[in-house]
Amino acid sequence: MAHLLSRIGAFSHRRRLALVLVWLAVLVAGGVGALTLAGTTTNSFSIPGQESTVAQERITEEFGAGGATVSVALATTDGATLADPEIATAVGELVGTLADLPGVAAVSDPLDPAAPAVNADLTIGYSTVTLEGLLEDVTEQQRDALLDVVEGAGTDALTVEASGEALSPGVPHMGIGEVIGVVLAMIVLAVTYGSLVAAGMNLLTAVVGVGVGVLGITIATGFLDLSSTTSALAGMLGLAVGIDYALFIISRYRQELLRGADVGTAIALAAGTAGSAVVTAGLTVVIALLGLSVVGIPFLTQMGVAAAGTIVVAVLVALTLVPAALSFVGVRALPRRTRAALAAGNRTVAPQDTERSSEATGFLARWVATVTRFRVATVLLTIAALGVLSIPFASMATTLVPNPEPDSTQARAQELLAEGFGDGINGPLVVLLEGEGASRAAAGVTESIASLPDVGLVVPPQPNADDTAALLTVIPESGPQSEATEQLVGDLRAELTGTDGVEAYVTGATAVSVDVAQSLDDALPVYLVLVVGLAFVLLVLVFRSLLVPLVGVLGFLLTVGASLGATVAVFQWGWLADLVGLTATGPLISLTPILVIGILFGLAMDYQVFLVSRMHEAHAHGAAPLAAIRDGFRRSAPVVVAAALIMFGVFAGFASSPDPTLKSIAFALAVGILVDAFVVRMVLVPAALALMGEHAWWLPRWLRWLPSLDVEGAALTAHRAGAAATAESTTGTEQPAVSGAR
Repeated sequence: MAHLLSRIGAFSHRRRLALVLVWLAVLVAGGVGALTLAGTTTNSFSIPGQESTVAQERITEEFGAGGATVSVALATTDGATLADPEIATAVGELVGTLADLPGVAAVSDPLDPAAPAVNADLTIGYSTVTLEGLLEDVTEQQRDALLDVVEGAGTDALTVEASGEALSPGVPHMGIGEVIGVVLAMIVLAVTYGSLVAAGMNLLTAVVGVGVGVLGITIATGFLDLSSTTSALAGMLGLAVGIDYALFIISRYRQELLRGADVGTAIALAAGTAGSAVVTAGLTVVIALLGLSVVGIPFLTQMGVAAAGTIVVAVLVALTLVPAALSFVGVRALPRRTRAALAAGNRTVAPQDTERSSEATGFLARWVATVTRFRVATVLLTIAALGVLSIPFASMATTLVPNPEPDSTQARAQELLAEGFGDGINGPLVVLLEGEGASRAAAGVTESIASLPDVGLVVPPQPNADDTAALLTVIPESGPQSEATEQLVGDLRAELTGTDGVEAYVTGATAVSVDVAQSLDDALPVYLVLVVGLAFVLLVLVFRSLLVPLVGVLGFLLTVGASLGATVAVFQWGWLADLVGLTATGPLISLTPILVIGILFGLAMDYQVFLVSRMHEAHAHGAAPLAAIRDGFRRSAPVVVAAALIMFGVFAGFASSPDPTLKSIAFALAVGILVDAFVVRMVLVPAALALMGEHAWWLPRWLRWLPSLDVEGAALTAHRAGAAATAESTTGTEQPAVSGAR
């Protein structure tokens, strides 16, 4: 692979202008396609085939309306009631206006004597707006039109607010936090390179890659029902890995220049050596994301495939566009002082021996020396600290019903409804009964349903035109995120099992959330075993060892526990909530755990490969185990530190997003990056390997047939060195070192 990637790098150097133009053309074509072919996104996370989803589809067929509803809350002021003539007239006009909106199937009248929806004091009521189709069918225009009507309906005597899943915002837009994350990445790159040219080129190529990936997802929305979070998630991950992958190749290119290679040779060597590691690292992330499909949840599969596609684009950009850009930049990728030294004839600014001696007195050298000297204490303290940080993980609760933003119309509506009818009004459950005489069957089960724990009210049955289906609305006493309401979903299903003559279903936003959360909880252990197994196999192939992969995998489990534990402490318990601008606490979004595990798996293996491969290379060249650990750490840690800081900055920026799904995922990833890079990979791994000594690199005889993945491109380096030695012995002259030519 190293030889192939080296040839690709050399080709990119020779055809640099053509490659840059091709990528720009792809970017422009993606923009045109996104403008002309893009469709709408959805906030629905239902799973086809689950009871709550099937019930929503059946309701659409039987009643001509879907599961998408909006509750319009009405409240009087100054001692007035909704029955007062002037207020009652305003309520009637509001109901009529709502009924005339596009996409509205039905609107209930809170003052209808046959089915009133007002509290005992007649001061608070609500109208249920039922929309055509399912939740994913609701358009942004329909949401805006409904909210405009609600906003304009309030008067001095009447407060009007609206709430419901159908009013959830669409795609989150880039905010100041994301911009700060990108700026932080630029600062880290500038400090790392000592060159604004190299830093800007690194960031620019990453932006091209993520732009192509996200625009492709935007085009796909015109043909597929994609979640509104999909493009944001792919963009966040694509930007982070795009910057890091370019960083690895540019750093190796600079090293080759300093060792005396000309620009073309340095590009080819960087593409073949660091490029091999980039391909391996990208492959691990792609496998983890595509592995989400094994859980059998369509929207999760779509997220994984979309994000994986963006990662593939980032890898292709790193292997082609980055070398082409380096060809234009030439030796300007080096700091000005270094270029001046080279121009003055000092062609070996940082030879290998000098590099070792200078690094031996640096901070990272002292760091790894301390960690490996006190290896037993380091291993025990690290495991204990991460174990404590993982404790909140045991209390994790998940939901698909996020808390609305404080002081939004959704939050105010929920407060009014809870004041007038109790917390359960914000999470009603819907029972659908299908069969001949459905209304009679519904009346027969009403009493038994009302006697169940946590049932506050059962609304009289609503039959369809030919009495083949009936709806019962059950209002719990508890709120939609409470354990009591989740238990009520199960109790209702158990109570309705075997109802004579009809098929019974339980649905509603809370029931959908319960079903999805249960499916994800069931899939999480399977997925965790899958990714851990893949990590172990991959690392065995890379390092030809059993204990090194075991340490890497156990470290990954500690990373996951600490990351999700910290997320629970902040988002669920409210610790340091102000730090991330969290306005309301509650259960984590159901998608968070499994997505975080999938993404962190790939990134953790990236750091493991980049850090430990240098240790493995030093040991393979004859260094003693402890010396190999310290030497490999000194060589690879600076780039890993820069990469981790960039990842953290990007994820921390996205953690400021108002979208609750993206916020929790980004926060968990930011914490996971800090823990994995700076605690697991740079503390636990070197200490554990030092503790095991020579045994760390042990591979049983019966496994020595396994292929060796040369992720550092050692074979390519040896081939180049041999070729150079042959050429020198043949000509009897020294080969030229650094050339400013491109």
